[in-house]
Amino acid sequence: MLTSSTAALALGALCCAALTWVQEPAPSAPSTVVATKSSAPLRVLIVDGRNNHAWRATTPVLRAILERAGCAVEVATLREGDEALATFRPEFSKHQVVLSNYNGPTWSADTRRDLESFVGGGGGLVVVHAADNAFPEWKEWNEMIGVGGWGNRDEKSGPYLRLREGRWIADPTPGSGGSHGAQHEFVLTHHAVEHPILRGLPKRWKHTQDELYDRLRGPAQNVTVLASAFAPKELGGSGEEEPLLFALTWKKGRVFHSALGHSVISMQCAGFQETLVRGVEWAATGAVRERATPEDFPSAEKSSARELEPAKGEVKK
Repeated sequence: MLTSSTAALALGALCCAALTWVQEPAPSAPSTVVATKSSAPLRVLIVDGRNNHAWRATTPVLRAILERAGCAVEVATLREGDEALATFRPEFSKHQVVLSNYNGPTWSADTRRDLESFVGGGGGLVVVHAADNAFPEWKEWNEMIGVGGWGNRDEKSGPYLRLREGRWIADPTPGSGGSHGAQHEFVLTHHAVEHPILRGLPKRWKHTQDELYDRLRGPAQNVTVLASAFAPKELGGSGEEEPLLFALTWKKGRVFHSALGHSVISMQCAGFQETLVRGVEWAATGAVRERATPEDFPSAEKSSARELEPAKGEVKK
């Protein structure tokens, strides 16, 4: 049986809430810097069922992380078959934030419109790892997530984001969108240290073994790059500082995009878990509950794994 750390237990005593962000002051992205209190748990819907990654293993871990943080979590799983795809229509509006662990066939027009209405009307969206590979042809989805990879994405999909002289710029250089080198541990560097999702955390921390996504590209509008990591060429990477954590606004909604989380090992990172919980809070409400940095949060020199017993709750079809 997996065990949880003292820091994780302390986090569980907190109900999810949230704060907001902005990168280069974006007028459409109102920012909240005052902690808020809420007695009710955040309502989170995880969407999965198709993915080129091991969603059956990672969704229970995502659920455990959020339930340990006090969230009320349901899961909507798209079953196999064309009929299931045609009738898949989760009730997004019953929740405050939707977390996508999905990378599969495009949803029906009705389901796509439902998500657009949910996020556009002020709902939260969280995208984890391969979920940013999904829906390359869905214009609004790509606007919501900022950048994505694979699915024949290229310069027509939008620019790369490149760090030049301390600033993130849009790079329209032709080329494919999405790749990664060999899995390894790598150090993340924070760029928006006063953003509520990052405030108070160490500026640099080592993440457990993961795929370091590089060459992501997309519309990249209303996006704040929260954190990045260098993708070394000797391991098959781009040789660039690659953005991996993002905060965005889309119409009235907020989006937290984490390119981390390839596997259970990756999700056991205390840094992944802390930023995920904070990102969910912020996406849902625009505020992040003030909390001390967990004692087991990784340093720049050493990663920190926090094992959790996967949740086994009800799955919504």
